Amino acid sequence: MTADASVPEKLTVDLGTGTGPFHGGASGTLYGLYGDGVPGRTLVEGMYVRTVTTKAQDGVQHPGGDALEILPAFVAAGGEDVYVYLPDFYRGFPYEWPGATGEEKLAGFLEVVRRQVAYVLTLGELKSHVVYVPFNEPEGNMFGEGEWSYDRTSWRTDPSSYFAAWKAAYELIKGLDPEARIAGPNTCVLYPEVRDFLEFAREHDVLPDVITWHELSSPAEVRVKVAEYRALERELGIGPLPVNLNEYAHNYHLSVPGQMVQWIAAIEESKVDADLAYWNIAGNLNDSVVEGTGGNGQWWLFNAYGRMTGHTVRVTAPHPDTQYTLQGLATLDRGKRQARVLFGGAGGAVEVVFEAVEAALFGESVHIRLEEIPWTGQVGVCAQPSTVWDGELPVAEGRVTLPVSDLDAMSAYQAILSPGGNGAAPVPPSVLWRRTYEAEDATYTGDGYTRNGPEGSPSAVDRFATSGGHHVGGLRTGSDGVLTFDVEAPRDGIYDVRVFANSHNLADLVREQGPTNVFLRVDGEDPRELLLPLGYKWAVWGHTDTRVELTAGEHRITLAAQDPELGVTRGDAVVDKLDLVLRGADPTALYEAEYAALSGGAVVSHAHRGASGPGAAVLPRGGTVTFWAHADEDGEASVTVDVLGPGEGLLTVNGEPAGHVERGAVPLFLAGGVNKITVTGTSERLVVDRLRVGPSRGLLPSTSYAAETGALTGTAKVTGRVHATGGKAVDGIGRGPGNALALTVTADRAGRHALTIRYSNGEQAPATHYNPDPVCRHADIRVNDAAPHRVLFPTTFHFNNFWTLSVPVTLDRGANTVTFTADELPDFDGRFRNRHGQRSAHAPVIDRVTVTPLFQESRAQGDF
Repeated sequence: MTADASVPEKLTVDLGTGTGPFHGGASGTLYGLYGDGVPGRTLVEGMYVRTVTTKAQDGVQHPGGDALEILPAFVAAGGEDVYVYLPDFYRGFPYEWPGATGEEKLAGFLEVVRRQVAYVLTLGELKSHVVYVPFNEPEGNMFGEGEWSYDRTSWRTDPSSYFAAWKAAYELIKGLDPEARIAGPNTCVLYPEVRDFLEFAREHDVLPDVITWHELSSPAEVRVKVAEYRALERELGIGPLPVNLNEYAHNYHLSVPGQMVQWIAAIEESKVDADLAYWNIAGNLNDSVVEGTGGNGQWWLFNAYGRMTGHTVRVTAPHPDTQYTLQGLATLDRGKRQARVLFGGAGGAVEVVFEAVEAALFGESVHIRLEEIPWTGQVGVCAQPSTVWDGELPVAEGRVTLPVSDLDAMSAYQAILSPGGNGAAPVPPSVLWRRTYEAEDATYTGDGYTRNGPEGSPSAVDRFATSGGHHVGGLRTGSDGVLTFDVEAPRDGIYDVRVFANSHNLADLVREQGPTNVFLRVDGEDPRELLLPLGYKWAVWGHTDTRVELTAGEHRITLAAQDPELGVTRGDAVVDKLDLVLRGADPTALYEAEYAALSGGAVVSHAHRGASGPGAAVLPRGGTVTFWAHADEDGEASVTVDVLGPGEGLLTVNGEPAGHVERGAVPLFLAGGVNKITVTGTSERLVVDRLRVGPSRGLLPSTSYAAETGALTGTAKVTGRVHATGGKAVDGIGRGPGNALALTVTADRAGRHALTIRYSNGEQAPATHYNPDPVCRHADIRVNDAAPHRVLFPTTFHFNNFWTLSVPVTLDRGANTVTFTADELPDFDGRFRNRHGQRSAHAPVIDRVTVTPLFQESRAQGDF
């Protein structure tokens, strides 16, 4: 670290020294996909997930994640490979493979392998995306010293049994499918004994097609171990083979952009694939996805990473290979005349220095957009990255220096360099002022107070990241506690108050009630009730937001367990911090086309002086520009595609055709969270400047229907739920079509509509180790006489905690019948069912259904 804190640290980006084509391999996931729709396909595509490691089809290691069920949707979302952990067919860790002797265990396992390959062979072209992983961490598992091992002898001591088993599994798979790809040895680290494995595999012609191991160490070790392995390849005369570090990063790192950017930098520099480790729950892209359709800060970091193009260039950090310090990665795309750098990991002031800035490429000045990607907790939604600074800087002797102050060590930052001098007006900062107030520094009065921690840290990487390292408890059932934050507003205005908090869904007081309610007041006035976020363990942070009007000066914000006007707290919560934020007056979100994802021959042009930013996207016929846009909630947004000059195009939103590109704002339905908005050129040339997303103008009429007003059959029944609309919802849908809910909904016109379903799902299967195992429920939704469509609903952590999920459907004009049923899905061959409660037979608890057109009636016309 710098000896003098007043001296900024320096991150140097050498645009003149390339380090290879951009790879994008860090965006893999272990158990990050549960099934089609969990997470939403838009979230998978927008995170640019290349590889998924998951369990064998019909395995019982965890709920969901069945390899062949996630495969089609993953490939459709742009995914490359699904790595199938064949031992995850079994329960437990170590794996509980049956058999009295090692020979019996192996024989039974090889039959599992045989069935898996037979299933894959039915997939047609999709089978080329499957990679088999015969053994996982064999040194401590199937071929270790434990009671469930082959013969209680570690293969690192005597490898003969493991090598024979590897050869048998390899030859079985290749014999059934000569084109199959196999990965290994999949050790928990790159042990020295991996040399012996490679020598054996080379001599017996059973070399893996992909080399895999886990890197649960540090970003520096990624660079070291990949280099060691490449040297070993050269020494043994094999390869070079693809490498996948198919488990990386610790619990403390996940969800924190400032920490994850350090891992991404090392993985990208090493040009390998890597999958985020699975420490928590399945189906949320390893603590990247919130409520199924939203992203947290980590998701937006990977979105920025995946949108890098061109070649990587050399980045020199002030403390190379030192974790928890300023690190970064950068690319240069000469075709776009654009450089990008992602950096973070340190607080305070830094200088980002760009060297070898070519005048022929960028001119005498450069335009720079600096954005922040903040930490918003594991289960806290994040909007699109916020603009910190936007403007132009001179190029002096091939160098540009970007000074950055007040960095947050938990945030990541993106700077984008473009040619300057086109007259673009600077974009004002998204946040005018922000201050964090730690809960452990606040004043607590009343009973029940606890100061908890320390939580995650470099010396406790198994724990969760927590602002300041500590958090406060005491606001719970029966408490009279009050947590007081003394704050100071710099000026009069409307401020966001963001309370970072958590309740463990299975804690005694929470299990009974669901979300914990507390009461907020400002200077003793304006009381309001807040429901604090639920999580799958303690210290899993989300945030609850509200807005308050403050005058310049000192104020007192209280969180209380009792309020004389509103009631008392039920549940049990811990509070991490309070953020007070002053934003700009204009709520419109801006997305520049020159920074968006381009395909189909679309290019960046800097020749348009009327552009809002440093450039624009020029689309030929069939060319596309794709924006990843955030919406606070499901419903109408005012969307404007700013174009320059003539040209025509079509608009799609989350894959739904939304009509022709118009000059001016149009109302479109957006899902709460992340939306994929794509413009496709339909003329010879369409110049897209930017996308603007603003608040609703009330042009798409919505109608809500309480579930209890529908027709119920069989076991479906109305049940009381405190946090349901009107206190009532419908439960008991499932275990066959006889137990159903049928709602009559009305549409003013025929066409595509969104069904926004408010639901809860607290089902959880018994787990065998540290991973909680929540179960996704599903509903088979049938509209009128059409075939039913199966929709997965992620866990909401409690049956009294309600989220929304929007499903596009086609409605007739007038009355329509929407029917919800459910039944347990059988195994792949249709013969058996899961014995461990990991496939639900039930639909979620349904509170209400809201019907909204996806777009205005006039946009439903035309050929698209």
